[in-house]
Amino acid sequence: MVSRTVVRGGLVITAADEIHADVLVEDGRIAALAAHGSPTADSWAAAADRTLDATGKYVIPGGVDAHTHLDFPFGGTASSDTFETGTRAAAWGGTTTIVDFAVQSRGASLRAGLDTWHAKSDAQCAIDYAFHMILSDVNEHTLKEMDLLVAEGVTSFKLFTAYPGVFYSDDGQILRAMQRCADNGGLVMMHAENGIAIDVLAEQALAAGRTDPRYHGEVRHVLLEAEATHRTIQLARVAGAPLYVVHVSAEEAVAEITQARDKGLNVFGETCPQYLFLSTDNLAEPDFEGAKYVCSTPLRPREHQAALWRGLRTNDLQVVSTDHCPFCFKGQKELGRGDFTKIPNGMPGIENRMDLLHQGVVEGRISRRRWIEIACATPARMFGLYPKKGTIAPGADADLVIYDPAAEQTVSARTHHMNVDYSAYEGKQLTGRVETVLSRGELVIDRREFTGHAGHGQYIPRGTCQYLI
Repeated sequence: MVSRTVVRGGLVITAADEIHADVLVEDGRIAALAAHGSPTADSWAAAADRTLDATGKYVIPGGVDAHTHLDFPFGGTASSDTFETGTRAAAWGGTTTIVDFAVQSRGASLRAGLDTWHAKSDAQCAIDYAFHMILSDVNEHTLKEMDLLVAEGVTSFKLFTAYPGVFYSDDGQILRAMQRCADNGGLVMMHAENGIAIDVLAEQALAAGRTDPRYHGEVRHVLLEAEATHRTIQLARVAGAPLYVVHVSAEEAVAEITQARDKGLNVFGETCPQYLFLSTDNLAEPDFEGAKYVCSTPLRPREHQAALWRGLRTNDLQVVSTDHCPFCFKGQKELGRGDFTKIPNGMPGIENRMDLLHQGVVEGRISRRRWIEIACATPARMFGLYPKKGTIAPGADADLVIYDPAAEQTVSARTHHMNVDYSAYEGKQLTGRVETVLSRGELVIDRREFTGHAGHGQYIPRGTCQYLI
């Protein structure tokens, strides 16, 4: 028996179009769109197993969050959201696909790291998921493994110029990994900060008694993000490889990416909601409250926000992901009392991304279609998930969100669904809210009630980046 759902009466918004149309879902996929009130649409409603009323609402593709860290070990602890709690919270926020990071341990194989992350996530996810691979140890064996992973759908690899002794790779290792991706079609994702210099500044700050969370931002200097961004772009040019710079936070780093793109290079940039809405003012909050906002790259002075929004408008930045890596204030962030370098790096946000970006629409910073482009379509294209994910078109998975653009909400830890004891946006007033979410045609959120379950989410092997020239 074919199951049919019709979503009626809404404004369908994709990266390309805004159309008043009904959407027919058959067996978990988009079957067709038809104009409201047309004989075709009316015939669907008559034969539907389920009809969802979207009158006065938006119908948008489920969000694609291409940068999350669930159940992620860091700094002697682990991120507080599991694959079960994190994907449930993502669904509440209108995200229906995540790409998380499997980690290669130093001295171990990529395969062992990937197997570990499959074991953590298997039968736990409420929404669909995929993996990037973090390279901690670039050598002859792991370079060969990269080819095997690309062939089976793990097509992006993250390297770090930060965190010496943990994830750090030197320029030679980065170049070798980039050369491999130039041959196998993979995409290098770069955490671009000069970690060697940052460690010097951190040591000097602590020696001078500057131990509060605010100094986390000061030692991770804007210019050290810009320098590493510039350097890794040049390495990618030498290798003839594409480059995706994650969590871009500073105007100077945006300028490096813009300059590269103006040369026609395959260089891409991602930013995150925390850099668009929060600043060093939050890091400086008294009584150690600033620890809640410690992440890397760090929050910047407020004047950087305008450059990030501009980059999103001009397509010098293409994607907004969360870098969701939550640690509870009590018992986890508190590990760094008296030493900011021991505060676990990461912030919660998987549930807030779609709503915060819609606030950007409300405030006139981006258009509705650009909202969908940076949150759904481009991350899907960037990481080989499109057109299965990221759009509303015949043949796509029926990952649909009925979104109420007029609903008012106040963000709070008391009402969010992330497994963390604070909200980075506590008390923020937003206009717009997710009402109903379908994942592959199944109701996950039904009029603000969670109806999904762990194990619904499927692992998705990915294709390669669809933007390469």
